[in-house]
Amino acid sequence: MTDAPPNDAVPQESAAGPGPAQPHQLATQASHPRVAIAHDYLTQRGGAERVVLAMSRAFPDAPIHTTLYNPSTTFPEFVDKNIVVSPLNRIGVLRRHHRLALPLLPWASNRMTIDADVVLASSSGWAHGFPTTGHKIVYCHSPARWLYAADEYLGAGGRRSVKGAALEVLKRPLLAWDVKAAATADAYVANANVIATRIKRAYGYDVVVLPPPFGVDETGRRAPIAAVAHWGQTPYFLVVSRLMPYKNVDAVIEAMRGRSECLLVVGAGPMAEHLRASRPDNVEIVSDISDDELRWAYAHAAALVAASYEDFGLTPLEGNAFGKPVVALRAGGYLDTVVEGVNGVFIERPAPADINRGMDAVRSQPWDPDAIRAHAEAFGEHNFIRRLTELIEER
Repeated sequence: MTDAPPNDAVPQESAAGPGPAQPHQLATQASHPRVAIAHDYLTQRGGAERVVLAMSRAFPDAPIHTTLYNPSTTFPEFVDKNIVVSPLNRIGVLRRHHRLALPLLPWASNRMTIDADVVLASSSGWAHGFPTTGHKIVYCHSPARWLYAADEYLGAGGRRSVKGAALEVLKRPLLAWDVKAAATADAYVANANVIATRIKRAYGYDVVVLPPPFGVDETGRRAPIAAVAHWGQTPYFLVVSRLMPYKNVDAVIEAMRGRSECLLVVGAGPMAEHLRASRPDNVEIVSDISDDELRWAYAHAAALVAASYEDFGLTPLEGNAFGKPVVALRAGGYLDTVVEGVNGVFIERPAPADINRGMDAVRSQPWDPDAIRAHAEAFGEHNFIRRLTELIEER
């Protein structure tokens, strides 16, 4: 069932209404390139979507092209942007559950032709394949996990699931599309050194590494989270994460059994119902909170826990901006952002016993909040925008 009758004659349309897309120019001077932004789908509130917002602040007149856009489940700041969507956006169930669109996304991506001098494509699977009339710079969060890291993406036993079986059937054509799409880029930029290695392995590109900015303004308003008001002054650990198997939130929750502290999990995803049903009493899970509430959660936490396999991992830096240390898995993007003894401690495995030891270590050590904040500042948005602008000018 669709929310509106399909019209295959219209390849792209503005999310604000029907009709062909009308990209805006970045500047009126002929010497300034017309810039457009591309992203896989705007249906979530995650680190990649915060990067798109940062790109949009760098180039405020640039339209944002995406396959699916659901205003109610992504950041509200996108409402004021010129969002250009694919025909798939007319199908309401796909806007609400973008993973169902997987077999259709190569087709939709091929129809997302962007008329601009330079396209900044924020991609973890699809936007790098949007056709363009000008140069394309791909800011890669990771080559598609469902193709190149399927076991992590699906979780334990995932290959025997319905999703795993579907991916197995689709993998060959999706892989062919992905490699062909990557070859259309003029330049690749990785968000972390581990991603640069993956890009080299998958596509053969030697790439520039540009860390993304952390996206939470620690100076903004704060609003208490009602669901944890009953904790009073009890110290709590904080996890901010999508609730997916490779995020290992279930292991963090398991580590909390028998501990005197509490755990606040901020996130949404396919594992939410299971995690809520299995959590101990000292764990609370909240979804779809405001940035005011998220700032409150960071500001009042004792420490952050980041036990996931992350391409970059913004949440430790967001916690660091509030002077909070982190317990982080020694893997992936955390190797770029966590300095042991300065802004956090490492654990070797995403297992409850290791997480417990990490929690004990972070609680027993003295921390300098000012040093932690200074570490985070090096990953601030002003540095990201400056380098992004330089990349555009190089085109």
